[in-house]
Amino acid sequence: MSSSEYTFKLVQVCLPEPSKLVVMCDKRKRQCVCLCQVYKSCLDGLLPNYQAFYRVCSRLTKHQSTLLSGQDKQLLVALAGMDVSVPHVAVVSLAVCCRALKLCKVPAAVLHAFDDIRLKPASQVVLGLPEHILAAHAQPSPNPVQLQMTTPFPVTLPECALPADFKKQHGLLAKLHKHLVHRAVLAQHMGEFKSFSTSPFQLNRKGIAHSSRTWQNSEKHVYLFLGYCHHYQQVSQPTLQLFLSSPLIAQFVSFRIAAGHSQLYIRNFLSCAKCVLRWWQSKPGGNHPSFVAGLEWLQTLGLQVADQLPRPSKDPKGLADIGKWMCAADLVHTIHGAEQQSQAQMQQQGVTVETSRDMHDAALAAMIFSHLPPVRLSCIRSLVGPAYLGPCLHPDCKEPSCEGNRLSIMSESPLLMRISLPHHKNARKWGKAVIEFDVPSDLAQLLHTYLGAPRKALLEHHLLIGDACPYVFMDMHGRGFVAAAVLTLYWQKWLVSRGGVPMNPSMCRQVFVDERQSDSATAGPSNQGAAMVMGHSVKQWDKWYDMQYHPRLAQNAVDGMQSWRAAMRQSHTLAAPDLTLSTALHCGHVLVSDSEKSQYQSCCSDSDSDIDIELD
Repeated sequence: MSSSEYTFKLVQVCLPEPSKLVVMCDKRKRQCVCLCQVYKSCLDGLLPNYQAFYRVCSRLTKHQSTLLSGQDKQLLVALAGMDVSVPHVAVVSLAVCCRALKLCKVPAAVLHAFDDIRLKPASQVVLGLPEHILAAHAQPSPNPVQLQMTTPFPVTLPECALPADFKKQHGLLAKLHKHLVHRAVLAQHMGEFKSFSTSPFQLNRKGIAHSSRTWQNSEKHVYLFLGYCHHYQQVSQPTLQLFLSSPLIAQFVSFRIAAGHSQLYIRNFLSCAKCVLRWWQSKPGGNHPSFVAGLEWLQTLGLQVADQLPRPSKDPKGLADIGKWMCAADLVHTIHGAEQQSQAQMQQQGVTVETSRDMHDAALAAMIFSHLPPVRLSCIRSLVGPAYLGPCLHPDCKEPSCEGNRLSIMSESPLLMRISLPHHKNARKWGKAVIEFDVPSDLAQLLHTYLGAPRKALLEHHLLIGDACPYVFMDMHGRGFVAAAVLTLYWQKWLVSRGGVPMNPSMCRQVFVDERQSDSATAGPSNQGAAMVMGHSVKQWDKWYDMQYHPRLAQNAVDGMQSWRAAMRQSHTLAAPDLTLSTALHCGHVLVSDSEKSQYQSCCSDSDSDIDIELD
């Protein structure tokens, strides 16, 4: 049974009576992070001294225990058989729990069981705390009656200069402030906000549920804002209540502008701030008019940020001037050279860690560019190998029969490999359509060679995950490229080592579109098919990737006007009638005669103005 972040496993332990133990493991780190104790006899025996026990635990942890909430809490309560009315589930270490139990004089058998569990690494115990016990010792929460935003709202952004102690990593997830994340009030707020944002059906929420990636981005923006408030605004207890302060938000936006962040980054933060406000609106007392005005104020601020801050330049010439661009021919030549060199070294030196890593890098580069239309990097990072037979690893997948983004071997002789990508950016818009194609023979042979002895040598060398690593490609520590930034840095370092420039791997998509849309494009795949493999449409090429679309279209139109002008002149010369001039005595006007018909027509008009002129 699993939740969005943890895996829960139910086991039995022997005490004076049979008891249950819930093991909660972190999916990403693949190690046990806490042991959840639900001993019925222990809880029954401690009920008279629950206040003293919780007071001791709070003192020993310095009020930094973690509160579980949302789906994690529901799964834990269901597995452990705890009372569903228990409002709070706190996580403390087993070492602290053992010391508190000794001070509370519990039976020796219970202490012995705790000592056995405590020998396991990174173990923690979960305690169900009744409301009347916890209320006397919990930190104060916002009063629902006073729940409103700070008014009046700022009418302009304050001036901001980077402080002398400016640090790029100042969020609460940084090592310096990471302990603040586990504060009881903040942990409770984040748990409730996550449940509000990611629950499949939340009818008091605007829009659909956040995906796991969207939630990770929202969590990052929240911790960055709270870290700024703690480090630069001297807020000792950062909580989500700080989002109710419009002056703090305005100062943070000015701080981000001074730090040189892009307008897209700042707009994403403002979108996150609106989500937090809507969460506060859903709580009791959240119907204050200031919330409606606050959402409008954030919307206006986002529009003006988008209008005033320039977008980062994506023009190929400008990127080439700063060393961030390689043309398609240079990239293909670089990657092809790496493929040949890795295969030659493998034949000469055999399977070693160095040659295996070179083969891995060549296969990764060939997947990113050259053999295929540039597939989205998220699909390459989540691609599992043929040997993986487990369930889909995509955190938002709800299909029981889904195998995830997979590289499969269809036949060995002749070699045929296939890539299936059910999880891509536009899967929902396309009606869950799967991007599926057979791998070209050259790339299939390279991948087949790498997935054999070279990959096994890398896994045995790193020993962090071993054969359990399901992904095709891995970083220098034998782990999959779970974070996009890790793959970006890895690619840039490899490309520079091959004589290239530190260009982002996502820029390969723009390089490919720039070549395919140029006037000198060589023969290749159809634009519609290539766009399908890339996970979008040809219209998005013109809007996001082809930076020369408008200049090229304008120049082609101007060049075409010259041939159009010549055609118009030639057409007029061929079709023009033979016109001559003659005079007539019956009026004082010049008449036009057609030589073919030899008939005269009067030039007098029937209008009143012409009649008046004739009379005069």
